[in-house]
Amino acid sequence: MAEATTPAVAPQTPKIPSSAPVPFDFSQPPVIEGFNPLPKSKDETFKDKFMRKTKENPFVPIGCLGTAGALIYGLRAFHQGKTRQSQLLMRGRIAAQGFTVVAILIGVFATALKSKQ
Repeated sequence: MAEATTPAVAPQTPKIPSSAPVPFDFSQPPVIEGFNPLPKSKDETFKDKFMRKTKENPFVPIGCLGTAGALIYGLRAFHQGKTRQSQLLMRGRIAAQGFTVVAILIGVFATALKSKQ
Protein backbone atom coordinates (compact mmCIF):
# COMPACT_ATOMS: atom_id res chain seq x y z
CA MET A 1 0.00 0.00 0.00
CA ALA A 2 1.01 3.58 -0.57
CA GLU A 3 1.96 5.68 2.36
CA ALA A 4 0.63 9.19 2.82
CA THR A 5 3.39 11.63 2.17
CA THR A 6 3.70 15.06 3.67
CA PRO A 7 4.99 17.95 1.64
CA ALA A 8 8.71 18.52 1.97
CA VAL A 9 8.32 22.32 2.15
CA ALA A 10 6.31 23.76 5.03
CA PRO A 11 4.24 26.88 4.28
CA GLN A 12 6.17 29.97 5.26
CA THR A 13 4.64 32.96 6.97
CA PRO A 14 6.23 36.34 6.44
CA LYS A 15 8.13 37.41 9.51
CA ILE A 16 8.22 41.05 10.49
CA PRO A 17 11.17 42.00 12.65
CA SER A 18 10.03 43.09 16.09
CA SER A 19 11.86 46.40 15.77
CA ALA A 20 10.03 47.43 12.57
CA PRO A 21 6.93 49.58 13.04
CA VAL A 22 3.55 48.07 12.28
CA PRO A 23 2.30 49.51 8.96
CA PHE A 24 -1.21 50.17 10.29
CA ASP A 25 -2.68 49.69 13.73
CA PHE A 26 -6.40 49.01 13.45
CA SER A 27 -7.01 49.95 17.08
CA GLN A 28 -5.98 53.59 16.45
CA PRO A 29 -7.20 56.13 13.89
CA PRO A 30 -4.78 56.89 11.06
CA VAL A 31 -2.36 59.76 11.51
CA ILE A 32 -2.72 62.39 8.80
CA GLU A 33 -0.13 65.14 8.59
CA GLY A 34 -1.57 68.62 8.98
CA PHE A 35 -4.93 67.39 10.29
CA ASN A 36 -5.83 67.93 13.91
CA PRO A 37 -9.34 66.74 14.72
CA LEU A 38 -11.24 68.84 17.22
CA PRO A 39 -12.39 66.87 20.22
CA LYS A 40 -16.14 66.88 20.78
CA SER A 41 -17.02 68.67 23.96
CA LYS A 42 -20.35 66.86 24.27
CA ASP A 43 -22.79 64.89 22.19
CA GLU A 44 -25.74 66.95 20.98
CA THR A 45 -29.25 65.64 20.91
CA PHE A 46 -31.40 66.26 17.85
CA LYS A 47 -33.32 68.98 19.68
CA ASP A 48 -30.15 70.77 20.81
CA LYS A 49 -28.66 70.69 17.31
CA PHE A 50 -31.93 71.88 15.74
CA MET A 51 -32.14 74.81 18.17
CA ARG A 52 -28.49 75.76 17.57
CA LYS A 53 -28.87 75.64 13.79
CA THR A 54 -32.13 77.62 13.97
CA LYS A 55 -30.43 80.33 16.01
CA GLU A 56 -27.52 80.46 13.54
CA ASN A 57 -29.79 80.85 10.49
CA PRO A 58 -33.47 81.39 11.37
CA PHE A 59 -34.57 82.01 7.77
CA VAL A 60 -34.14 78.38 6.67
CA PRO A 61 -36.86 76.94 8.96
CA ILE A 62 -39.09 79.93 8.15
CA GLY A 63 -38.69 79.22 4.42
CA CYS A 64 -39.35 75.51 4.95
CA LEU A 65 -42.54 76.23 6.87
CA GLY A 66 -43.64 78.72 4.20
CA THR A 67 -43.00 76.16 1.47
CA ALA A 68 -44.92 73.43 3.30
CA GLY A 69 -47.79 75.79 4.14
CA ALA A 70 -48.17 76.98 0.54
CA LEU A 71 -48.04 73.40 -0.72
CA ILE A 72 -50.66 72.10 1.69
CA TYR A 73 -52.98 75.06 1.21
CA GLY A 74 -52.53 74.90 -2.59
CA LEU A 75 -53.33 71.19 -2.70
CA ARG A 76 -56.42 71.81 -0.59
CA ALA A 77 -57.55 74.57 -2.97
CA PHE A 78 -56.91 72.28 -5.95
CA HIS A 79 -58.99 69.53 -4.33
CA GLN A 80 -61.84 72.00 -3.77
CA GLY A 81 -61.74 73.03 -7.44
CA LYS A 82 -60.36 76.55 -6.91
CA THR A 83 -57.93 76.42 -9.81
CA ARG A 84 -56.97 80.12 -9.79
CA GLN A 85 -56.15 80.08 -6.07
CA SER A 86 -54.30 76.77 -6.45
CA GLN A 87 -52.11 78.20 -9.24
CA LEU A 88 -51.26 81.27 -7.17
CA LEU A 89 -50.35 79.14 -4.18
CA MET A 90 -48.13 76.87 -6.27
CA ARG A 91 -46.31 79.96 -7.55
CA GLY A 92 -45.99 81.10 -3.95
CA ARG A 93 -44.53 77.71 -3.09
CA ILE A 94 -41.86 78.15 -5.76
CA ALA A 95 -41.03 81.59 -4.35
CA ALA A 96 -40.79 80.14 -0.82
CA GLN A 97 -38.48 77.39 -2.09
CA GLY A 98 -36.28 80.00 -3.75
CA PHE A 99 -36.20 81.99 -0.50
CA THR A 100 -35.14 78.85 1.38
CA VAL A 101 -32.34 78.04 -1.08
CA VAL A 102 -31.03 81.62 -0.90
CA ALA A 103 -31.15 81.48 2.92
CA ILE A 104 -29.15 78.23 2.89
CA LEU A 105 -26.54 79.71 0.53
CA ILE A 106 -26.18 82.86 2.66
CA GLY A 107 -25.79 80.69 5.75
CA VAL A 108 -23.08 78.60 4.08
CA PHE A 109 -21.14 81.71 2.99
CA ALA A 110 -21.52 83.31 6.43
CA THR A 111 -20.22 80.17 8.12
CA ALA A 112 -17.27 80.00 5.71
CA LEU A 113 -16.37 83.63 6.36
CA LYS A 114 -16.73 83.17 10.12
CA SER A 115 -14.36 80.18 10.14
CA LYS A 116 -11.64 82.17 8.30
CA GLN A 117 -11.62 84.91 10.94
